[in-house]
Amino acid sequence: MLVNWSCLENAAVDNGSDPAKFRNDLLNIARTTLSSKVLSQDKDYFANLAVDAVLRLQLRATFATLVVPYQGARAKGSTDLEHIQIIKKAGGKLTDSYLDEGFILDKTIAVNSPKRIQNAKILIANTSMDTDKIKVFGARIKVDSTGKLAELERAERDKMKAKVAAIASHGINCFVNRQLVYNYPENLLAEQGIMSIEHADFEGVERLSLVTGGEIASTFDRPDLVKLGHCDLIEEIMIGEDKLIKFSGVAAGQACTVVLRGSTNQMIDEAERSLHDALSVLSQTVRETRIVLGGGCAEMLMSCAVEEEARKVAGKRALAVEAFARALRQIPTILADNAGYDSSDLVTRLRAAHYDGKADFGLDMNNATIESMHKLGVTESYKLKRQVIVSASEAAEMILGTGSKIIFAKTQVRRS
Repeated sequence: MLVNWSCLENAAVDNGSDPAKFRNDLLNIARTTLSSKVLSQDKDYFANLAVDAVLRLQLRATFATLVVPYQGARAKGSTDLEHIQIIKKAGGKLTDSYLDEGFILDKTIAVNSPKRIQNAKILIANTSMDTDKIKVFGARIKVDSTGKLAELERAERDKMKAKVAAIASHGINCFVNRQLVYNYPENLLAEQGIMSIEHADFEGVERLSLVTGGEIASTFDRPDLVKLGHCDLIEEIMIGEDKLIKFSGVAAGQACTVVLRGSTNQMIDEAERSLHDALSVLSQTVRETRIVLGGGCAEMLMSCAVEEEARKVAGKRALAVEAFARALRQIPTILADNAGYDSSDLVTRLRAAHYDGKADFGLDMNNATIESMHKLGVTESYKLKRQVIVSASEAAEMILGTGSKIIFAKTQVRRS
């Protein structure tokens, strides 16, 4: 194992200290990731979109150029994809998708509330705001006159009025609630100039609290214990025919939203999965900036190195080392098979090329041949490549450690 790790590390390239080269590496990795997915026809467009989104995660380090500089220290990169929101809206074509600053919530502002607020102080809550109406189910109260019923309703309204006053005492101008906000408390909030947003989905509330720096509250008796969220601007925007709420200048300055457009919901769902895969790989590459060549190049390099080492090993151990080398060659073999090409021919030619000193050669899946991966810009994350080999090796060791035998439980067939 030490031989292939040494070979992989020697083949890895680190451009983390050069912003332009590092961005180009990220673009190549994104293109490689998207090449086999539904976004392959527009991979250049979405590669740029994904790279821009991931590089924004480093704005906290006070970078403000077109290409966000990276300081080279692998531990400084952010991998928190929670700061990247993905909104899906049917309509238009895939290339109508775009990256927007800040956070977009797929909800609308209440009817009587202000539609635009600057220097927002946001109270994010998960509380019941519908007690102004008598419940149909639950406790039952008997009254002997309509006057008593009116008193009961008045008591409910006074209770809600006190709750709204407690909420307003936090000095806020925006109230976001996980649950419904009924008309009476909505009007009370609007009278005090407080924007109210109701029925926000759980994921949206969690992400909003993260990017605005606030905490979700359920009680309002102690304003000093409640942490409010902050942003520069809250406004209502239009995407297609739908109204949404945009939070600009949030506390987590690196937060952003990817708005995905497409002809059908199924197409957008598939695009989201593809884009998420690219974002996941890129976020890890930002943290570990080394890259290796793809297209089976790295695996063939390791395979050749392990084969050379096998010649120095005596006895039966040499058979195990040779088997490991063959296992590494299965990656380019599977790549060729999945593309519908003759894997035996391509992998044999690739192996010969590596022994001839063409260490950057891999499989060119577009032309069914072997070519320089450096020339084609086919790169992968070093961290991801290493983890794949580690996981596969550990799985093989676990299977071999069961005593060379796996016993399957017999299926009992009930006799009729």
